[in-house]
Amino acid sequence: MPQSSSEREAAHSAFREAARSLFISCDTIDSFLATATPGQLSACTSMLEGELAHREHAKRERLLRQARFPVPKSAEGFDWTNVSFPDGWGREDMLSLGFVGAAQDLVFYGQTGRGKTHMATAVGMMAVAQGIPVRFCQTAQLVLELGRAKREGTLDRVFADISKARLLILDEFGYVPFDVDGARLLFQVISESYERRSIIFTTNIEFSRWGTVFADDKLAAAIVDRVVHHGRLVEFGGPSHRLEESLMLGKSGR
Repeated sequence: MPQSSSEREAAHSAFREAARSLFISCDTIDSFLATATPGQLSACTSMLEGELAHREHAKRERLLRQARFPVPKSAEGFDWTNVSFPDGWGREDMLSLGFVGAAQDLVFYGQTGRGKTHMATAVGMMAVAQGIPVRFCQTAQLVLELGRAKREGTLDRVFADISKARLLILDEFGYVPFDVDGARLLFQVISESYERRSIIFTTNIEFSRWGTVFADDKLAAAIVDRVVHHGRLVEFGGPSHRLEESLMLGKSGR
């Protein structure tokens, strides 16, 4: 049965969209469409769409490797009972990832085992699924890496890698105090990210004690000022998730 004009137009449009996504020139597309049979057009469109799907999958896999998440996590099934969000901004706003597009920061604050790292990882993986470059760093390990890179003269390379991310996750921020050099290097990362990319901090240290982490109250104040300006505090309370799920605390008789 011959194609109707609307069917032919839809087929041409699908081919043109797939071909342009692969940077095939308009002249080449027009030349092909002028002579292609419906069968040829369908086969070529399927081939191009398959190539696009393959490239998209490969991109997601590459972004996932580059993010360096320690363990995959998901927001599905997460217990939000003891998570407090700022007024006028909630879970849906966070999971929509709008804060990443706006280069805003989040501070996940709470005691150990409350799900901060879990949720930071889950949000990061959602970002990767949308094609957003992410870097996950344990803060103390990042400071060590920065110090080593400075000594070896490769600091620019580390900064360049971080600059590729649109979302930087600094996990366990403040769990280990830094020396002055380490604090200044970390400040440089945070300062250069300001209004360029989003940072998620997971921490059990309130803002008033960040000076003890950096061994420099002025440096800490400058960081807090940047974070608070375009940031939001998400508090994780309640009992420790790890203790609740511990096999060592199983009920008797099980």
